[in-house]
Amino acid sequence: MHRFANPVRFLRLARPLTLWFGLSGALLTAFALAGGLFLTPPDYLQGDTVRIIYIHVPAAWLGMAGWSGIAVASFMQLVWRHPLASVAARAMAAPGAVYAAICLLTGSIWGRPTWGTWWQWDGRLTSMLVMFFLYLAYIALANASGREESGQRISAIFGIVGAINLPIIHYSVLWWKTLHQGQSIGLTSSTIDSSILWPLPLSALGFTLIFASIVLMRMRAMLAEAKVEARLKRMASA
Repeated sequence: MHRFANPVRFLRLARPLTLWFGLSGALLTAFALAGGLFLTPPDYLQGDTVRIIYIHVPAAWLGMAGWSGIAVASFMQLVWRHPLASVAARAMAAPGAVYAAICLLTGSIWGRPTWGTWWQWDGRLTSMLVMFFLYLAYIALANASGREESGQRISAIFGIVGAINLPIIHYSVLWWKTLHQGQSIGLTSSTIDSSILWPLPLSALGFTLIFASIVLMRMRAMLAEAKVEARLKRMASA
């Protein structure tokens, strides 16, 4: 990981990966969504409503994975002083918040015909809403702290502490009686029939590649902005 601590070395790799991740992610997502809409059968209970899983599940996964990335990058920033860790954490915050919002929105759309209500203060839904607000708080805190080391440390600590919500989201369907269905997909088995399930891994991979492309793009933009600011400061002091 420290091999890429040099921004020049990182940018040399990030430039082509941004394009390839974005294109491959868009193609995979388009194929998966087309398959989910037109090639898979309706569920015997939920009917065509089940098709929203091809957006909802990857969005939920990336909403949680985004904060996991923030926590790991924040830990690297505090412990190893990795020069790109803070940049990576900040770059993941906005797309993570967007995916969390998509998860909440599609969950509400799914819940209306399934549960008969747009919203329920269910353990899984409530903890995911808390995650969305944590994202907004992190973004506000990171923007307010700027590039000052003390402010970045506070943002990093917040990123690590906020990870406490991740196991709550994951285990909420086990800890509390809830409207939200239990875990449908495991490492070795699934309660979803394969005729419906097959587009989901493709959709999840496509959304993940798009997420990675956006994060790399944001990191490149942040590094370019920092470079411009440093150049302006040198010109002002000359």
